[in-house]
Amino acid sequence: MRKNIWLACLVVLLAGILVACNSNDNEKAGTDTSEKKQAGSDNQEEVTIKFHTHGNEASYNWSDTIAAFEEEYPNIKVDLVILSEKGDTNEALQKLDLEAASGSQLDVLMFSDPASYAERVDLGMVAAIDEFIEEDGYSVEEDYKVNTILNDHYYALPGKFNPWYVLVNKDHLQEAGLEVPTEWTWDDFQDYAKKLTTDDHYGTFFHGPQNGGWMEYMSLALASKEENSTFVKENGEANFDDPMFRKTLAMRVEMEKEDKSATPYADILSQNLHYRNQWFNQDASLLLIGSWMNTELGGTDQFPLDFEVGVAPYPINEGSDNNGFTPVTTDYMAVAEKSKQKEAAYTFIRWYTTEGQVVQGKNIPSWNGVDETEFADIVDTILDDTVSPEKVDKESLINVLTNAKSSKLIPPVAGQAEIYQVVNDEYEKLIYGEQDLDKTIDELQKKATAILESN
Repeated sequence: MRKNIWLACLVVLLAGILVACNSNDNEKAGTDTSEKKQAGSDNQEEVTIKFHTHGNEASYNWSDTIAAFEEEYPNIKVDLVILSEKGDTNEALQKLDLEAASGSQLDVLMFSDPASYAERVDLGMVAAIDEFIEEDGYSVEEDYKVNTILNDHYYALPGKFNPWYVLVNKDHLQEAGLEVPTEWTWDDFQDYAKKLTTDDHYGTFFHGPQNGGWMEYMSLALASKEENSTFVKENGEANFDDPMFRKTLAMRVEMEKEDKSATPYADILSQNLHYRNQWFNQDASLLLIGSWMNTELGGTDQFPLDFEVGVAPYPINEGSDNNGFTPVTTDYMAVAEKSKQKEAAYTFIRWYTTEGQVVQGKNIPSWNGVDETEFADIVDTILDDTVSPEKVDKESLINVLTNAKSSKLIPPVAGQAEIYQVVNDEYEKLIYGEQDLDKTIDELQKKATAILESN
């Protein structure tokens, strides 16, 4: 409720700001196209755009990245505003909202998750960029691995590409006589985990749910779908009656209670177990996790690596013709609605999400224009910053990253946090034996529908 009140207040403040700026934006609109065509030319007037981001220098290499952009576009200067030096996305978002409400100059905005992105689009903080995309003559769906469309419009371009994958302890695989999978189903995953379980370690570790968080572990098979891969369908209805959600719950119960191949949920909570410790200490042979782990695959000073690491793709559903769909995180690069330099701001986000990703060298790009050599170089750069890069099967990592695909983005809904908590609560009743699978699904569908209707 407090969040809704805050958003409502923000809408009022933004509305006043946008009205005040509207005439200036309209005057600017007539000259945007000609300015864009002359971007970087000697006779274009120099402009300065402000770029607000949650990313710090250590994680994003802004100094080199922005310098490269300004060299290519000498008439566009970028004034970087780091909203959280520690890279805290919640802190950054709160500061960004205050900047917007106070009337500060906003040109380029970076959002770290689809919820933040969609909410600010609904608030009118973000400008549609369809006309710029059409003028440039490319398709976002074809040019990028992540499709950022919302309500039939584009408001952002995707930066980094962090798909989920499965980390594999190759030493454990060798002992069990198994190979690193290049294509597998959830049934295969379950079978691998069972065969890899010994007296010394479990086959796998699921780091969620936890107090309404880490919901990826509640939608495993559901997330392998191209469409309607989340708890709420595209039409706004609850999605807990999907057969793939049922499969996810059934698999979690079977792996913990029957196969004994997954770390018990009760142990995870009572002992406050974390996936990094479980992985690097070799307490689990398989780890489903996001590819932000790329920067740690070869081990760190805190978590040294004492075994060989392979990377397997996110499992597919049985009989699926569309391989590679997986949960994906990215940075949503947007143009502020109140910006007086929309053309320049768009020029920056298009460059940053393409050539800029290669220059930055910190993340795998969402852009499909990276050739094999550049891609391998980026992976080398990332792994070289780890302690033991030679222990990582680079070929399997590249294969997984190049073939992963993002499911269709479904805008977050009001009451989503409530739904997450309900999923958490009902799952605990299931895993603790307080109710069966049918009862769990019925309760989830009923309670989620009530939440959606009330919002």
